[in-house]
Amino acid sequence: MTGQSHSGGTDINDEAGIEGGPFISVNPVVAARGLLLGIALLMAGNGLQRSLLGVRSESEGFSVVAIGVVMASYFAGFFLGGLYVQRLITRVGHIRVFAALASLVSGAALVYVLFISPVSWAVMMFVTGVCISGLVVVAESWLNDMATNATRGRLLAMYMVTTMGGMTVGQFLLETADIDGFKLFVLASLLVSASLVPVTLSASSNPPLGVPEPLSTRELARNVPTGVISVFWVGTSAGVLMGLGAVYAVTVELPASRISLFLAAPLLGSIIMQWPVGWLSDRVGRRPVMWWVAATASAIGVALALIDPRSWLVIVLMFGLGGMTFSLYSLTIAYTADWLPQSQLTAASASLVRINGVGAVVGPLVVAPAMAYASAQAYYWALVVTHGLIAAYIGWRVLFRNPVPKELQRAFVVYPARASAVASNLIGRRRRVHDSS
Repeated sequence: MTGQSHSGGTDINDEAGIEGGPFISVNPVVAARGLLLGIALLMAGNGLQRSLLGVRSESEGFSVVAIGVVMASYFAGFFLGGLYVQRLITRVGHIRVFAALASLVSGAALVYVLFISPVSWAVMMFVTGVCISGLVVVAESWLNDMATNATRGRLLAMYMVTTMGGMTVGQFLLETADIDGFKLFVLASLLVSASLVPVTLSASSNPPLGVPEPLSTRELARNVPTGVISVFWVGTSAGVLMGLGAVYAVTVELPASRISLFLAAPLLGSIIMQWPVGWLSDRVGRRPVMWWVAATASAIGVALALIDPRSWLVIVLMFGLGGMTFSLYSLTIAYTADWLPQSQLTAASASLVRINGVGAVVGPLVVAPAMAYASAQAYYWALVVTHGLIAAYIGWRVLFRNPVPKELQRAFVVYPARASAVASNLIGRRRRVHDSS
């Protein structure tokens, strides 16, 4: 029996030229292990690098405003990279692009320690953001090429856990060496370089990119205004939460042994809490759950702003805050998909990723000065405001627009933070109950 080729991919038996050969029953989930290992190493190095810069910037005497610009530069690079790197991939291929971009990220990790200034660090963070965006597109393209209709959901879940898990590990690596030395920068560089090995050996040919023309933001906002408004403020929240977390921890003089846990807690929350939140939204309805999640995140922010920043309760609350924030991102993707025809899903995801990226740039640029000139607790109050605005807007929309019936909702999927539009191809292709028409 000859293997069947799956959507967007090449039949591995055809590629090997052997009918009924040993590759006949290759499981896409098994085949993706090498690629997922590479993604884990890449995200661990990237997570370590970004957190290290936040902590080290403070010890180098950078102003909080300067640090905010440095952190926002990463998100600006990620945003622009998503617009332009795809063109480069179509010209020279996935493998060459991945190797080139990973080398740049690895080199940037060493430049930080060679040239210590806000300007050079902002430039390198921008370059890193551009490169990480391209690397994500390459990885997601390969996952799409490996996926079948039966394995898309599992691959997306594995990708989400790998991405967030790698970033979580990166936070704990802060404890492995002195932050004022050069060893952690070298470690970040080595992790990114190591990601080249499993990724470049995980596929024998370049997969198709398969990203359509983007959907007009104006058209998307007209059709699904709640999705557009929510995804912007979620991006702002995530940019503040992850971009300025290390700065806040150092500013309030958290013990060095607790900074890693403080930064890792939101990521752990995102891994654990998204599935139960999504399960609930499939049964109760998107908007009630979105309102509840946003309101809960805002309430958690108030609690964090009022308690002693060195209390162990902070770690528990940051776990919950991360779980709510990143769940809200996945809920927004799912809510938008509920309102759109299948043909527009990938293009809509591309628009949502861009809007989310703009929010992630704006957040640190606005909140860093507030932390510098008002109080470090502005870090939490900003999260109270952003999540509160989402809850208020959703509550207002409930009064004027009927929701999509629950039986017509698409099945919820966990959408990884900082994923590109290519990841939307891994989302299930059907509603839970088909339209009668």
